Amino acid sequence: MIALLTAAVLITPACRDAPAGPRPDDDTQQSGQTFVRDSVRARLNEQVTRTRQSAIVDAAASASPSVVSVNVIRRERARRGSTLDSWFMPQEYERLVEGVGSGFILDGGIVITNQHVTDAAEQIIVTTNDGTDYEAQLLGEDPLTDIAVLKLKTSELPSLSVGASTDLAIGEWVVAIGNPYSYLLGNTEPTITAGVVSAVGRNLLPSNNQPGIYVGMIQTDAAINPGNSGGPLVNVAGEVVGVNSSIFTRTGGSVGIGFAIPIERALRVAAELQRHGTVRRAWVGLAVTGSENLREWKQTGGIRVTSVAPGSPADEVGIRDGDILAKASGRRVRTFLDWEAVKLDVGPGDSLFVTTTRNGREQVAWLTVEPLPTQSAERVSVLDVEFITVTPQIRQERQLRSNAGAYVFSIADREARITGLRRGDVVLQINRQRITDVADVQDVFRRMAGGGVIRVYFERGGRVLQTDFSVT
Repeated sequence: MIALLTAAVLITPACRDAPAGPRPDDDTQQSGQTFVRDSVRARLNEQVTRTRQSAIVDAAASASPSVVSVNVIRRERARRGSTLDSWFMPQEYERLVEGVGSGFILDGGIVITNQHVTDAAEQIIVTTNDGTDYEAQLLGEDPLTDIAVLKLKTSELPSLSVGASTDLAIGEWVVAIGNPYSYLLGNTEPTITAGVVSAVGRNLLPSNNQPGIYVGMIQTDAAINPGNSGGPLVNVAGEVVGVNSSIFTRTGGSVGIGFAIPIERALRVAAELQRHGTVRRAWVGLAVTGSENLREWKQTGGIRVTSVAPGSPADEVGIRDGDILAKASGRRVRTFLDWEAVKLDVGPGDSLFVTTTRNGREQVAWLTVEPLPTQSAERVSVLDVEFITVTPQIRQERQLRSNAGAYVFSIADREARITGLRRGDVVLQINRQRITDVADVQDVFRRMAGGGVIRVYFERGGRVLQTDFSVT
């Protein structure tokens, strides 16, 4: 046994020290190993490529060619600052200011963006992602919904596919596309940020300097920064579901709370602007409690109707002061902002299904939406001021205290400075003559054609004020 073991030990070193000469099949073996390594590497690269080619990558690639930068030049009034400035410029002066936002292309060279991007613009240049500039025509803008529509002189540009915001799921991926800070970076290609749908139907409380009503909004944590305004919010199919509009921030930069206007609202407003140049507002003739907290809703199941205009759609179906408005268009109405969201998404001629309660009893009704009384009323111009006779319908629409008078529908800047009147004022008396309608205003100014000083008493914000000016 020992001898055999020793032999085995002796044989082992001899085998290890033997020269490793080539075998007849070595080349074939090495070729096979190389083939296996290349196949494994190819499969790994294919897996990595598939991993990189995510739904977000596909959505960005699909939508980005239709996203544009919107560059505007506007004229602003400014006041001189330092003492040194007083040597070179007057107390007040005008200056040209550049602004930038984003937008996206629909069929026929139509571009949708935010109204606050185009506000007061004297020139609008749209830049595509390849750097081509197009001068844009402003077809219309709507401050209330913060939507503006532009027209390019070409229809050869790629258009964005339209999706639906109504079936968005909380938590699904979305992509915000635009060109933030492009004025600093000097790039024309859009950038993307990805996030999820944080919530839908969100209402932002109005602020003092906020002309628009941001209600029924899509909330996302996709980063939205200055310059993103007007760009599209798209789903993973590359379809636009919203218009990026605002961010909730204290610093001016994104903090992960951004809001987009639902695409259905944006398209409805865009169609109105293209057809009529303005947006015809919905009116059903009822006003509600102006509270934005949920305390009343928890107690009553809705919001209280404070007034109903005689002869209005609400009046015709039997809605009365004090009723509780619980639902509209299938949505629960918890605050006046919910009611504003419903009205923003319907127009004249549409039907609106509402549910109200009175003394615990439920009532349902279909209301036929009408245009705002101020939009359909006859207007009379006097000295570049458009007046409308105050009626019960206009009083309810504008929540006026006065039963009669001449409502200031529009007024030129020069006349506003001279007279001290503003849009929305109600002229109640001129000198000693009481004003009940626009005919009284015409009569007074006809008699004052030779010149003289005029004292006007008017309602503004529920208060009665006065202003004096000369007529020449």
